[in-house]
Amino acid sequence: MSRAVPRSGADAKTTNTASEPWTLSATEALAAFRSKELSPVDYLTSFIGRITAEDERINAVTEVVEEAVPSAREAETFYAKATDDDLADAAATRPLLGLPVIAKEKHALAGRGLTQGLLHERDTIADNDAAIIARIRAAGGFVHARATSPEFSCATITHSPMWGVTRNPWNLDLSPGGSSGGSGAALAAGFAPLATASDIAGSTRLPAAFTGTVGYKAPYGRIPGAQPLAADWYRGDGPMTRTVADAALLAKVMVGVDPSDHATIASPGFLDDFDPAEAADRLRGRKVALCVRLGDFPVGKDIEANTRAVASALESAGAQVEEIELPWTAERIFETAFTHFGNLLAPAMRAATRGHEDTLADYTLRFMADSEVVAGRRSFFDGLAMESQIQAELASAMDGFDVLLAPTSAVAGLEAGASYLDGITVGADGVGREGGENGAGGDSGGAVAASGDTAGFHLDHYWQAHMTMPFNICNRVPIVNVPSGTADCGIPTGVQVVAHPFDDGTAFDVAAAIEALRPWAGLAPTVQIGSSDG
Repeated sequence: MSRAVPRSGADAKTTNTASEPWTLSATEALAAFRSKELSPVDYLTSFIGRITAEDERINAVTEVVEEAVPSAREAETFYAKATDDDLADAAATRPLLGLPVIAKEKHALAGRGLTQGLLHERDTIADNDAAIIARIRAAGGFVHARATSPEFSCATITHSPMWGVTRNPWNLDLSPGGSSGGSGAALAAGFAPLATASDIAGSTRLPAAFTGTVGYKAPYGRIPGAQPLAADWYRGDGPMTRTVADAALLAKVMVGVDPSDHATIASPGFLDDFDPAEAADRLRGRKVALCVRLGDFPVGKDIEANTRAVASALESAGAQVEEIELPWTAERIFETAFTHFGNLLAPAMRAATRGHEDTLADYTLRFMADSEVVAGRRSFFDGLAMESQIQAELASAMDGFDVLLAPTSAVAGLEAGASYLDGITVGADGVGREGGENGAGGDSGGAVAASGDTAGFHLDHYWQAHMTMPFNICNRVPIVNVPSGTADCGIPTGVQVVAHPFDDGTAFDVAAAIEALRPWAGLAPTVQIGSSDG
């Protein structure tokens, strides 16, 4: 039976009220700016107040950016004097005018620090804005704070010697995921309406799932990145938000050709036809492939129940839902992805950290070592061959369907300060914990998951618990993560809406329909579960 989805107010045991500006989504705030019911300065001030009041416990913010205040004042002056023609022009040319954005620290801001969470980079200053930051500024938005991430964005938890431990505002003992964990935690805590994120193996979608937010992984080439790793076809920058409409708003600003990234493609008319208000009405006749385990991933009972509840809601609204299987194993996905990482990302990380190994987090050292071990037995070409097989299998499975629906993570949560060097063991509450019996591996994982009881199940590597990496291997498909319900451990769960290559509109449409059919508060309760004091 599906778990109840918190909606707002009393259901989530929160003291939030609609009169508090920080509870407004970006699209709601824009409407209030244009009607002169809300000042951009008051909107910004409410978020700064939230950060001041709450971040000592959550630790999602690396710094507050003072330059946001004059930007908000300029927007306030504009809206106070704007005519209808002025507002129409601004909507077309500066669609983010007056909106604060929290930026993942890896996204460079000219003149400010750029560490990627690495202690030895603490004095590094960015020369230029990252491409997506420049586009946010050009669209009238501004960065008011920056968010934590693990070192090199190489983990699905968010802690580092540089920033400390970032916690999930839904349960302070648990992680918001990673690597865009600071962005997800900040959104759920009410620190921002919009955030930047990145994704090379699930780093946008996993924290979105764990924090009850929306994350969009764009097809490779849609959104520009920083060289030289922009050439890595697994990676991609993108938005995280509290609503699907807000994700579309920020995505429209981010996409398109950029001379700094020759992989970028033109995206004329991108999401121009997207209307979240009509998304549920457009479900009738949509063909949805439901794949709960993506092969043999050990999906928890609560996650499976929430995923099936989403599928049932789509079917009740007129979609045609059919359950399918994929011939994947978590072990094969891991081997394929880590062949890629071992031949591309690990050498880049070694070059950037040489001579500073004694300052690195244990998970960073382990990521490089594990990647290099796999690359030692698999060539770059071997990786391409393995990737092409997985891509062909996904294309075959999705043939005749509009989207694929699958859980985002097989486990419900991760411990906030854990590194999982000895693998991951799933407890009765669905939380993946450190340690446990060694040697189970991916194959026995499939057997245990098939029995329907994953409690006590051990994976040798915690990346095998996350169901996002297949779609970085198949990285021309767009994906939107949306909340699916609540796990036994008290934090949200998510589903991935996967569309065909470059068919972003369909992914957003179905995601918006899910949001409409199963409304979600988007904000964590102000009274938290958990005993940690930050």
